Amino acid sequence: MIAALLLMQALPMALQAQTFALTGSMSQIRDNHTATLLPNGKVLIVGGVDSNFTPLASSELYDAAAGTFSMTGTLANARLSHTATLLPNGKVLMAGGADVAGTLATVEIYDPATGTYSTTTAMNMARQGHTATLLANGKVLIAGGFGLTEPLGTAELFDLATGTFSPIPGTMSAPRYAQTATLLPNGRVLIVGGYGLTGALATAETYDPATNVFSSTGAMSSARYFHTATLVGDKVLIAGGYDDSFILASAELFNPATGSFSATAAMTSAHGNHIVALANGIPLISGGYSVNVVSSAELFTAASNSFAATGNMLNARAYHTATTLANGKVLVAGGNTGSASLASAELYTPAVVPVPTVTFTVNNSTINQGQSASLTWDSSN
Repeated sequence: MIAALLLMQALPMALQAQTFALTGSMSQIRDNHTATLLPNGKVLIVGGVDSNFTPLASSELYDAAAGTFSMTGTLANARLSHTATLLPNGKVLMAGGADVAGTLATVEIYDPATGTYSTTTAMNMARQGHTATLLANGKVLIAGGFGLTEPLGTAELFDLATGTFSPIPGTMSAPRYAQTATLLPNGRVLIVGGYGLTGALATAETYDPATNVFSSTGAMSSARYFHTATLVGDKVLIAGGYDDSFILASAELFNPATGSFSATAAMTSAHGNHIVALANGIPLISGGYSVNVVSSAELFTAASNSFAATGNMLNARAYHTATTLANGKVLVAGGNTGSASLASAELYTPAVVPVPTVTFTVNNSTINQGQSASLTWDSSN
């Protein structure tokens, strides 16, 4: 009798036929907006500005099944450079941002069941270009941002149970806006870079919900802001952005186990004000500025710590959004060409990754103690 064992594992493979294709256009041209994947599979697009830099109060929903956008509730306060956070109850928290009068402290909550917004208690400080991170305990960490006159070093917590914000005692290690915030597997939040009181920052810090304290951690080799940060396995990929002089192609990896950054291969081209989303679990970097606004996109492969170009978007765009849908595709919506805001949207379809198979065969169906058997194997893909 022959016994055989079939093992299947998804591994990084050469990707083919990755493409962008147009999907339905938004009802409103916009950039500097937010996009949030809802539990029902739709994507909520909120606020931003039009080509005249007029802040928008409108919002709309993308239906992946139909490939169309439709208008939904209107914000009480038009806003751009705000944050949108999916809460544990399925609602979406819209915090801060800016309107024609300046930086906002106001907060609204979108209810998908009714398609409407309701106002809640305002933040303790007005802020735009900040970060908002849903913690494992269900609270939302609001950190940094640009206040009424300068970058902020303060942070606060939103408690869904009470609908209120509470300031975190003390300050971050440095005031910063246009930074990134990434929830780590250990429950802490990694805050990286941004623009501070004197320019671009290379510093990083972590927030520990257990102690309610920020602590400095290793610094990057390059200061950067308007970059991206993506959790890849157990490390965080930091890519692109701006320093005080240039748009960057460089990238680094943060290791939570050591609290340090290490260089990885550079992107194929510089990107600032770009967006990253996961396509088949692989970081997809799209658009942004590389001197001019670009349509190029590239993928990061963790196994080789390298970037490779993938299909270009059909429109060059920066200040856009990219959202991974339930079907694995990535919705890229809106943005700015450098001269005008966009209503167009497109879908990125990742290549089908062949599933490697390994078959092991042993020449004895039963092996008694002290006996031996021959094991052979074969693989495909």
